[in-house]
Amino acid sequence: MSETIAVVRASRPNFLVLAPLCVGLGLAIAWQQGQSPALLDTLLVFVGAVLAHAAVNLLNEYEDFTSGLDMITRRTPFSGGSGALPEVPSAARGVLWAGLGTLGLVIAIGVYFLWLRGLPMFVLGAAGIVLVLTYTRWITRSPWLCLLAPGIGFGPVMVLGALIALGAQLDATALVCATVALLLVSELLLINQIPDADADRKIGRRHLVITLGPITAARLVSALLLASYALVIAAVLTHILPPLTLLALLTLPGSLWISLRLPGALTKPDQLNQILGINVAVLLSTLALLTIGLSF
Repeated sequence: MSETIAVVRASRPNFLVLAPLCVGLGLAIAWQQGQSPALLDTLLVFVGAVLAHAAVNLLNEYEDFTSGLDMITRRTPFSGGSGALPEVPSAARGVLWAGLGTLGLVIAIGVYFLWLRGLPMFVLGAAGIVLVLTYTRWITRSPWLCLLAPGIGFGPVMVLGALIALGAQLDATALVCATVALLLVSELLLINQIPDADADRKIGRRHLVITLGPITAARLVSALLLASYALVIAAVLTHILPPLTLLALLTLPGSLWISLRLPGALTKPDQLNQILGINVAVLLSTLALLTIGLSF
């Protein structure tokens, strides 16, 4: 495998669909408010979100390689990194520069929207950059911050940031949707940390799977999943979200299945991998269905 391919793999392109889905929520809310964002602004928001997600992945892969974590972790299709740098160690510098370069492009796009939208864009953009730069090295040492940081990045920062960049207003609908994304993405990272816990502990990480134990972490996974549906139902009942957003409940059976099966699969890698895969599908489908419900 060439160094170029290793750099591309380190960006984890298969997982970059999450960023457009979160931006899509912001775009759907803007449409609901009667906004018609300019095509250039819309494209830049989507590109910026994907680049930000890629920057996180690239810098995380570099840090995990240089810390030695990549050499001791048990990789799954959904956790443990891409494995690109252990296969091609000489690509490490390229991954670092790709991460920093990608982040530079995100900042350039952010400066354009800062000029266009002002202070609110600065607050959310600065928060996003801080999360990108500090997640792997520092945030993963603080259990509750480690839980919430990914959700904050893809929820409030990405959903609300897209909304502001597109010239729309923060309202109750936007806050509910951003919180749903926060709950689901935080749950995603938490469940994906279960197979990595032993390796993470050895290099000094302190996420909740390590500090609370896998059984309690599994219960928290269920609570976060089910809370996202409860929030959608409550928002529809209070007329914050339109009734069609109840489409998001179509994935509830999958979430209930995950909640019931996860505790018994914690020490069974094959079953756990199946649950991790279904969890990804549930998260992406829920966000997509919520976006569809807001768009019509």
